[in-house]
Amino acid sequence: QVQLVESGGASVQANGSLSLSCIASGKTNSRRCMAWFRQVPGKKREGVARIDIGDGSVEYADSVKGRFTISHDNAKNTLSLQMNSLNTEDTRMYYCAAQMGRCVGLEYYRFPYWGKGTQVTVSS
Repeated sequence: QVQLVESGGASVQANGSLSLSCIASGKTNSRRCMAWFRQVPGKKREGVARIDIGDGSVEYADSVKGRFTISHDNAKNTLSLQMNSLNTEDTRMYYCAAQMGRCVGLEYYRFPYWGKGTQVTVSS
């Protein structure tokens, strides 16, 4: 079992920056894949970025490439998402997610562990 707690969501102006964090606890000594997803109420949860804790490989959704950076601090068991050049389309609830083992994709159904989310609102 892995427990995840996100923080860092806020309201920002367009073109601004924000950093999200997710602290993991529980079974954190095993190889796992960690990711950020986002969602608008009533729509499917969208994969934003993922990182393989074992080999460090990353993957981004096309909509955030070049603007968002995912990283992981192994010593602190903390996943981060640095978001730059934010626009109104980035307004979503952001979720941290984890799956045990290596990363195989960024589809929401692959991830059994989820945080409760943190809200990001971008205003023009």
